[in-house]
Amino acid sequence: MVLSGAVARQPSLPSNWERLLTLAQAEVKATVDSLPVDLRDQAAQLPITYEPEPNRDLRNDGIEPDTLGLFVGEPFSAGDTIRGPIPAQIILFLKNIWEMAEEDEDFYREEIRTTLLHELGHFLGLDEDDLEERGLD
Repeated sequence: MVLSGAVARQPSLPSNWERLLTLAQAEVKATVDSLPVDLRDQAAQLPITYEPEPNRDLRNDGIEPDTLGLFVGEPFSAGDTIRGPIPAQIILFLKNIWEMAEEDEDFYREEIRTTLLHELGHFLGLDEDDLEERGLD
């Protein structure tokens, strides 16, 4: 899995960014490692990036400012998703997840896991109804 902690420094970057990033990366690794082998292999190829919150361009495209995670690109079922016109990737918005978790580290890790699984579901072609049926809404 491609893990990237690189982010353009933004005025809204939390002072505890390194801690949030470290916790998130550990939880992402644990979550991916817990997947069945065939799903783990697919998830390992999917870049996962970390941002504090959706940037202006994403908000201008209709992404809500409090969004927790986002899958972009073509789902796995569409074929070559890594090199398509918009490479498939998952973005986790750590500041938003931290605030939603009310700054509780255990809840934050749980929400990282849930958000990652939700976005992996989109990568696998599941829609919001499918995700809700699986408790990943």
